[in-house]
Amino acid sequence: MNVPPTVPAAEISGQEIARRLARGAVVILPTDTVYGLAVQPGRPSALQRVFELKGRPEHVNLPVLLGSTRQLDALGVDWNEAARRLADKLWPGPLTLVTGFDPRRPRPAWLADREEVALRIPDLRLIQETAEAAGPLLVTSANAHKTPTRTVAAEAARSLHGQVDLIVDGGTLSPVPSTLVNVRLRPPAIERQGAVAPAEIADLLGEVGEVK
Repeated sequence: MNVPPTVPAAEISGQEIARRLARGAVVILPTDTVYGLAVQPGRPSALQRVFELKGRPEHVNLPVLLGSTRQLDALGVDWNEAARRLADKLWPGPLTLVTGFDPRRPRPAWLADREEVALRIPDLRLIQETAEAAGPLLVTSANAHKTPTRTVAAEAARSLHGQVDLIVDGGTLSPVPSTLVNVRLRPPAIERQGAVAPAEIADLLGEVGEVK
C-alpha cells in the first residue's frame, strides 16, 4: 500500500504547497483550528477527489481560506458592515464569515453558481503564504463526513476514504472548529459555535441571531 508523503510544517513553504496544489494535488494542511483538506479552485478532478475522500455529498459547498483581505475584491462578495466589523477585529483567526455576492461585481467561475460563500483567514502563517501563492483555497475539515474532526495529521489521513497526495504535519491541533457567522442574515446569526465565543460576536455586532 502506497503511503502519501508526510512533511513537518516547519520543513515546507507555502510556495511549495501552492506548486503542488497547482498540479491538482489534494493536501492535508494544519490550520489554527483543525486539519483541513485543501485543493486549488477550478480543478474539478481534485474537487471530486475531496468529496470521495470525505464521503460527502457533492452539493455541499466548501469553505474558502484566504491569505489576506486583499483577495476579497476578486471574489465579488458583498462585504457589508457586519463582515467588516468582525473581520477587522477577529481576522486572522478562528472565525468563518458567510457572505453573499454583490451583483454589480464579477466573481470567478468556480463561485458562479453559489448564493453565498464561507470565508476565513486562519491565524497561521503557512496557510496565509499558501493562499497568497496559490490564490484562495477550497478547504474542508480533514475527516470523513459526519465523523469527529481529528487532531493528529496521521489520524486525519486514516479517517478518509482513500489517500491524499501530501500530508503537512503541524502537530496536535485543537478539536474545536472555527465559529461560523452568517452575515447575509439580518441580524447576522451564529450558525456554528466554535473557538470564538458568542458573547464576543455580540459585543462587536450589538445584535446576533440565535444559533441554528
